[in-house]
Amino acid sequence: MKRRSLYRKLYIYFFIVIVVSLASVGIFSYRTSTKELDILVQNQMTQIVTNAVNHTDLYLKAYSRSIVSLLTIRELKQFIDRPRNLHEYEFYEYRKQIKEIGVDSLFIRNPEIAAIYVISFNGNAVYYYNEVPDQPTFTAAETQAQLDYFRENTSENGQLGILNHSIMSNQSNQMLTLVRQTRGLSDPSPQGVLAIEIRSADLSALWKGVELGPNGYFFIMDDKGRTVYHPQTDQVGTTMNNDLRQKIIEAGPSMFTDNSGGEQRVYMSMKSDYSGWSLVVSMPLDEQRKPVENIRSTTLIVGLFTLLFALGLAYQFGRSITGPIKILKQGMRETEKGNWAIIPLPKYSDEIVELMMRYNLMVNRLSELVEKAYQADLKNQEIQLERQRAEFQSLQLQINPHFLYNTLEVIVCYASIRESEEISEIVKALAYMLRYSVQTNLEEITVANELKHVMYFLVVLRHRINREFEIDVAVSPKLLLQKMVRLTLQPLVENAFQHAFPDGLEDYHMIRIDGGMDEKIFWISVEDNGIGIAGDKLIRLQEQLNTNRLADGEIDEKGRKGGIGILNVHRRIQMVFGDQYGLRIESELERGTKIIMEMPHTGMARSVSQDWR
Repeated sequence: MKRRSLYRKLYIYFFIVIVVSLASVGIFSYRTSTKELDILVQNQMTQIVTNAVNHTDLYLKAYSRSIVSLLTIRELKQFIDRPRNLHEYEFYEYRKQIKEIGVDSLFIRNPEIAAIYVISFNGNAVYYYNEVPDQPTFTAAETQAQLDYFRENTSENGQLGILNHSIMSNQSNQMLTLVRQTRGLSDPSPQGVLAIEIRSADLSALWKGVELGPNGYFFIMDDKGRTVYHPQTDQVGTTMNNDLRQKIIEAGPSMFTDNSGGEQRVYMSMKSDYSGWSLVVSMPLDEQRKPVENIRSTTLIVGLFTLLFALGLAYQFGRSITGPIKILKQGMRETEKGNWAIIPLPKYSDEIVELMMRYNLMVNRLSELVEKAYQADLKNQEIQLERQRAEFQSLQLQINPHFLYNTLEVIVCYASIRESEEISEIVKALAYMLRYSVQTNLEEITVANELKHVMYFLVVLRHRINREFEIDVAVSPKLLLQKMVRLTLQPLVENAFQHAFPDGLEDYHMIRIDGGMDEKIFWISVEDNGIGIAGDKLIRLQEQLNTNRLADGEIDEKGRKGGIGILNVHRRIQMVFGDQYGLRIESELERGTKIIMEMPHTGMARSVSQDWR
């Protein structure tokens, strides 16, 4: 066995305790902090996106109301109903009235509106501009192209469409167009489109206050994957990467990561039910994890310094314990050699110093008592030998088999003279059972010997109960030469007669002896169909079997003390073959009992043709 010093073991144990404690606290704190920070970041991003969606919807709804206010102008609806090739004067009047009634007031209230225009399905169109230099004009073909585009991207039910589009050249990525199909006065179906173009730069002012760190940003994607708003103006109007677009659609309001731009970033999006836009917040994953990394670094640094400090304390503590113990060990080595040496005591006092004082006292007393103990030990050995001789003689005097055999033979002679076959039969059976019982070897008997002993027991029992009773023996002939422990089968049979049928034997009562072999076990069972064993009593009996001790004798319910008993049979089997063998009991109340003896098998024995029954 490898020898280790106490100091080394103390130091190792302290090291393990300190490392496990620091690691547990550090890992738990790190994981908890990481989880809480992730939740905090997710909540922050969710709040940002939610606020952006709400503000954007409110902003767009305000312009939607502006469009509704224009639709209340009767002259505008009349203009939509007018046929193609409207007269110039009539066109001028309609344009003037629409401007004076509604358009001018909208331009005043909303300076961010760049243009308002109406295009009828008959090809009539009127355009109004608000502080737009180089106001464009359009040919009939260009107006028709605009009408076709708007009809393709709006619905006939009058729902508002929000498009990243402009009729003005080089303004497509700087304008948002709010457009809807509208009807005139004469027909309930749509007869034209009404559109308002607003400057996206003014709209982007809503989102400039969103704080997402130095590299975080916020952008908007429409339902076709085009970028409506982006802090990088060159990205506005471009089509989103297909993979990122699909993730934004599938993730919904949940947070996800993507590295399609060459950088691992965290995204969270929310779709506006009003505009159909997806408003997305994006942050670099490194920035999101930076607080967690700081916590981890701080935990490692503090943990390292704490570990070094604790190891220094453990070193000093170990030395303070092992130093006196080494002195005490040296004194014990001298004592082993027979030198009753007194060890020097330190100037301070603690439990170990007190132990050293006790050691010195012990050495003094041992030096006085060792001779007395030696003499007492010799005297005790002599007394023990005398006691064993006396017990041996007492055991020899307890029984004299030769005298008993001769006495039983005299009884047989008297029975023959008196022609009493019953007495002769009983005495012969008892003589065999006595001769079989007093033999000293435990295991050098066979199943056939034990069954023959049971047969003579039944002879005596038949005369005791004054009735015939047969036992069903189902043991295979090839098992009759298997080795077993002497006087183990008959006690189990006798136990069945004593306890299984308390009200006396009836014709339907049965006792069956069976045997068999498993892979490593040879077993013999004694089964009856008596009253069985109550559950609590069975548990108590099994607990007694598990104690693996000989019983002094069993006391039955009537106060009578039994003989060998089930417990002694179980223990005698274990004493011969080992603690893994013995008795196993199976019983149910009113359904009988089965006691199984388990022993090692000695191989397949040859068949026995002797008729032992």
